[in-house]
Amino acid sequence: MSQDTGLSILAVHAHPDDEASKGAGTIRRYADEGIRTTLVCCTGGEEGDILNPAMDRPEVSQNLEEVRRAELDASAAVIGYDEVVMLGYRDSGMPDAEANSRADAFANADLDEAVARLVTVIRRVRPQVILTYPLVQSRYPHPDHLQVTAICVPAFAHAGEAAWRPECGPPFTPMKMYAPVWSHKRMQLTHQAFLDLGLESPFDEKWLGRPGRDDRITAVIEVDNAVRRKALLAHATQVDPDSPFWFGLSDDVADTVHPYEEFMLLESRISTEQMEHDLFAGLRTSGPLSSGLSV
Repeated sequence: MSQDTGLSILAVHAHPDDEASKGAGTIRRYADEGIRTTLVCCTGGEEGDILNPAMDRPEVSQNLEEVRRAELDASAAVIGYDEVVMLGYRDSGMPDAEANSRADAFANADLDEAVARLVTVIRRVRPQVILTYPLVQSRYPHPDHLQVTAICVPAFAHAGEAAWRPECGPPFTPMKMYAPVWSHKRMQLTHQAFLDLGLESPFDEKWLGRPGRDDRITAVIEVDNAVRRKALLAHATQVDPDSPFWFGLSDDVADTVHPYEEFMLLESRISTEQMEHDLFAGLRTSGPLSSGLSV
């Protein structure tokens, strides 16, 4: 539970389980500092495949939305989120899936209305820092992931404008917005750990041969890798506990291989250092932090 630090961070994700694979350790670190942590999940993950054979049962598949919500709550508890907010849209499915055409799919949401829903949350929980997805997502162009960024960018711009949607609450201006980056360095180190143990690595040429994005990293946060592992395991329908990609290394090895999460800065209203080790860099004070700017 957050304390009165005056600091707040908001993560916006597309589906249940995205919060576990992207930035989980960073959120846990800030939660442990007493910083307010909020998760916005834009869809219920209704179109997700059941990837764990042990969970592929009728009572699960026929109630997948409810099951995935319970998994999300369990994962959020592991990570340390103070609050989970469901934005209220339906999973759009993978590109070119039949679900893409549904009127209630997140990808088809009225953009202004979806931005307003997010701004309402921002103005209420008052985050100085927002986490979203990269501006360019050519490697995984899921309609819902693209829509997350599409609403976060204008929400970041409008939340502090008093004249924009006053019904969404008193204006509040977030100061920085980041996107997580899965670094090439992390993949290389994990791949080498498999080889050093005489194991077959799941990081094949598809992963290691593509161009890295490490040059875009602007923040490196030291984290406990166990948080991501435990949060992923909470998503029993979506994550196979026998997956070599996530769990092929023993816990003691996995926890020490690159215990960092990396981010790229998308927007900032303050000057930032070339490489940060705290997403709140430049925002901390000796006392409670002032609650941002409003215009």
